[in-house]
Amino acid sequence: MTFTLKYKDLNEKRELPNEDYTIKDLLDELELSAQTVVSKQNGELVIEDTVIQEDDEIQLVQIIYGG
Repeated sequence: MTFTLKYKDLNEKRELPNEDYTIKDLLDELELSAQTVVSKQNGELVIEDTVIQEDDEIQLVQIIYGG
């Protein structure tokens, strides 16, 4: 079972390690914080508790802070 991950220049198929694999698990694996990244699942904004399903497209968008 795989999903597609898009983040910055990354566009790759990844294996789902288990059936309860969440956005938070992915962020932890990538050492990213939900406070600095917006997550999309198949084009829709999602929260970090969302479970990733087979063939999903997960896009992570870096939040840019400015002042």
